[in-house]
Amino acid sequence: MCTPAPGGRGRGGVRLNVGGRVFQTTAATLAAAGRDTMLGAMLDASWNAAAAGDEADYFIDRDPACFAVLLDLLRTGGLHVPPHIPDAMLCREALYYGLLDRVRAARWDDFDGDRLRLAASVPGRAAGDGTAVRAAPDGGCCVAHGGAVRVYNWMLEERRPVYLDHAPVNDAAYLDASTLLVAARERPGRRDGGVAAFSALTGEMHHRFRVAHDRQLRSFTPGALAFDQECSIFASCKGRLNEYGIGVWDGTTGDQTGFFYEPPGCALGDADKLQWLDGTRTLMAATMFPRADSSFISLLDFRDKNVVWSWCDVGTPASLEDKHAVHAIAMEDGRSICVINQYDDLGFLDLRSSAGGVRWRSRSKLMSRKKVHAEETCYPKLATHAGQLFASTNDAISVFTGPDHALTSTLRGSDGGAICDFSIGGDRLFALHNEENVFDVWETPPPPII
Repeated sequence: MCTPAPGGRGRGGVRLNVGGRVFQTTAATLAAAGRDTMLGAMLDASWNAAAAGDEADYFIDRDPACFAVLLDLLRTGGLHVPPHIPDAMLCREALYYGLLDRVRAARWDDFDGDRLRLAASVPGRAAGDGTAVRAAPDGGCCVAHGGAVRVYNWMLEERRPVYLDHAPVNDAAYLDASTLLVAARERPGRRDGGVAAFSALTGEMHHRFRVAHDRQLRSFTPGALAFDQECSIFASCKGRLNEYGIGVWDGTTGDQTGFFYEPPGCALGDADKLQWLDGTRTLMAATMFPRADSSFISLLDFRDKNVVWSWCDVGTPASLEDKHAVHAIAMEDGRSICVINQYDDLGFLDLRSSAGGVRWRSRSKLMSRKKVHAEETCYPKLATHAGQLFASTNDAISVFTGPDHALTSTLRGSDGGAICDFSIGGDRLFALHNEENVFDVWETPPPPII
């Protein structure tokens, strides 16, 4: 509650009594908060008609210690939080004043893989069953644990978890900051599982995405998820009657808009990695070892249901040495796909040619793997962001920069065992560890204020 206190009002000095503690500042400092904030509105003539006098007095019935931190943020641009103020309390007060985005921006800078610092390690619910971690656009994340998806806001406070019939979760994805997609596999003897959209804020289901073949609804097990810029949702699908392929739905209405049936020699229904390539308007579908005996990667054009490019490692020299690609990512330039094998070798496939093989980059060889017990070993994963390439290798993440993909940084966080998955979004990197089911949060610290 904010009320004008008796006394003069004006455009110069401003005196605020916040919860019994008096603060003196200037109108210019409060105006820096922006007119769409509570503090900026105090100076808006349309909200506060009287504007004469030398000094304005206001009483605000809120916490004074948090206000002191927020006022200092407006004055200096830096966020200095005393240890006795909990993060949740500060963020609650910042939300009241309309300064939550400013607090978030002051906590970390734009994402830079070479400047990342470990900000937090969040313990999981159970050991050994972490499936996936996904970064939210607003800096939060979700973690799939067995049949549940645990959802966290950007302050790393847990929200209501998401369940899809309590079926085991294969994948999850943020359609936007408030909408979470979940793919859960069908259990034997039950017509459960499938794909659904949930509110990331409340956990309530918005849509359940159905699959029909010959106008008959069919049960299916989804694998990987992806979506394009027009809110079309894709999922690899395995039907009970061998209806293998990629399902497509309208993310707004939930209606099925197509199904790309698996052609001979092209593994689509088992795909464990989908990625939309906006430049070519194609979908990369990758079915990787060890889910399949060999690795398959295809680019699909849904406009004419055509496979425009494909590769598999059957019969290649690497496969004869029992070296298989276990993960793949399309590079941001749209000209190549990076793959990594179970021995942490990086390789590149040229999308402009269908005849070439993998160009393995020995100088991009990652660090040697630490010996771990077989049950703790996680296969490496890949990601790209802002021109940098990231690869998880056992308990660390390597960062590669530049056109030659030189190794420039190594991230090693908590002692939670091998990294089974990681995700980048909202200017953060989240790494999920297998042994203790803990996830690490990496941020780029803000530049020093001079």
